[in-house]
Amino acid sequence: MKKHILSGARLIGLSGIICLSLIAMANGMAETHKTDLVTAAEKGDLVTVQQLIGEGGDIEQRDNRLRTPLMAAVHGNRTAVARYLIEQGANVNAADAIMDTPYLYAGARGLQDILEMTLSHGAGLKSTNRYGGTALIPASERGHVKTVKTLIDAGVNVNHVNNLGWTALIEAIILGDGSQKYADIVTLLIEGGADVNLPDGSGDSPLTLAKRHGYRNLVAVLEQAGAH
Repeated sequence: MKKHILSGARLIGLSGIICLSLIAMANGMAETHKTDLVTAAEKGDLVTVQQLIGEGGDIEQRDNRLRTPLMAAVHGNRTAVARYLIEQGANVNAADAIMDTPYLYAGARGLQDILEMTLSHGAGLKSTNRYGGTALIPASERGHVKTVKTLIDAGVNVNHVNNLGWTALIEAIILGDGSQKYADIVTLLIEGGADVNLPDGSGDSPLTLAKRHGYRNLVAVLEQAGAH
């Protein structure tokens, strides 16, 4: 009798182990599937991305950095993959662990083709990054002239102030190099309605900052626009 009881217990225990193993395998397969989709998107492997989505892969899956496949594709500047995912309904405003979204990142990095796709698919123009800045602010800082014009034309607030107390105009002045592309950006921002006398968090005006950095071309543009 004891042998039967022990044998039954062993069978139950073995069944439990098998069940746990199957669950673990299933979880592992799901995690691999998840990782493969994000990884494939970042590598620009359109065929694999299409295959995984076709097999039921979640288009809004997240990796350990909370990136969706679209966010990963944008990080890799994989335009074809980004286009496919956006056309399949991927959220262009899905924020990752550091509050970047496909739209915000494309704008900040001057990824023009992807940016335009996000704008035509519901990009949140008022959304902000971890510094409290719109896409226009880092685009201005980094000298992406075409991107700046695109964002202004789309309706992004040119006078938005980020957590550092800086507008797009101020960042173009203090974080740029005073070259022609920054003169072009300052001009675009002014034409787009930038307040040339809106100071930074320390009370310094754009004109004061341009003079401090010795950017005579920017000083001329600002003074012509009525800066003081």
